[in-house]
Amino acid sequence: MSEKDTISIHLVREALLQSCAPGAATVEALSKVGIDPALLEQSTARVPAIAYARLWRLLARRLDDEFFGMDPRKLKSGSLEFLCRACMAQPSLAASLETGLGFLSLMLERMPAQLVHQQSLAEIVLLEPEPEPQRAFTYFTYWMIVHGVACWLAGRRIPILAIELRCPQPDFCDDYQVMFSDNLRFDRPRTRMIFSADCLDLPIKRSPAELQRFLAHAPANILVKYRDPQSLATRIKNDLRQTPPDTWPETDGLAASHCISASTLRRRLAEEGQTFQGLKDSVRKELAIVWLAESQISFAEIAARLGFADTSSFYKAFRKWSGSNPGHYRSLILNEAISQ
Repeated sequence: MSEKDTISIHLVREALLQSCAPGAATVEALSKVGIDPALLEQSTARVPAIAYARLWRLLARRLDDEFFGMDPRKLKSGSLEFLCRACMAQPSLAASLETGLGFLSLMLERMPAQLVHQQSLAEIVLLEPEPEPQRAFTYFTYWMIVHGVACWLAGRRIPILAIELRCPQPDFCDDYQVMFSDNLRFDRPRTRMIFSADCLDLPIKRSPAELQRFLAHAPANILVKYRDPQSLATRIKNDLRQTPPDTWPETDGLAASHCISASTLRRRLAEEGQTFQGLKDSVRKELAIVWLAESQISFAEIAARLGFADTSSFYKAFRKWSGSNPGHYRSLILNEAISQ
């Protein structure tokens, strides 16, 4: 992870809230990890992700808690290493998640969890004993650990279809959307992460040497890179979100709107690891999962809104994007019983 990758100062404030006394102690901790304490007063400030990772490590050592003091039971130093060792001994991602969630459920009092397999979808559900929800940062820190370790175990990024949380939406969500999913739903009955069940069959083949390299750079290597809001790909996606899919331009028209040639457009997107078709698919997927959560919108209407010729084409595309049938996703997200 390079120094250009950044984290919002909002997350720094959240990390300090229960883990470091305000005043001199906060100033000392931030200065030690290379974060200017004055940035706490700037709502738009960002800090290098590597500095945020140093802060996480520093607070974990001082508190003997790798969970920022957010649970009555400490996630004692060394827990992440033990979690990884236990999970990497399993044959598949499904078994690894079962093992990891079991360990975290023992360690954390307020966040027991279970893995649920629903046909083409899987979900990790928090079975919270407390009537009052946790704050959003607590949930997202938990997901950062679980999802980050799972991606490392599988050797690939595991796409998240949706995250639902019991808590109200916080004032700042931008980084959470980048780290996890654009589809964040708040004030929900349960806290859960939903993803394609295909991922559960991924084999686990991590060596002790790979574990040592992973731990040497953790948690910086489980902080997903922040997408540059000024990047060409981000600007194109923002433009696509503002117009109906059936009016989206072809590559030549898009290039002309950015005052560059089509070849330059393709080259610059390639430098960012993107393609125009991939960006269009990404926005279509975002729109589809939002509309699938609205029971009054039919599949045919969603297909038409997204510019597909028919419902069958939409079904095939959604399966390609997410690994799930849209009907399964709608049933799960609406808490309806899925027929076996």
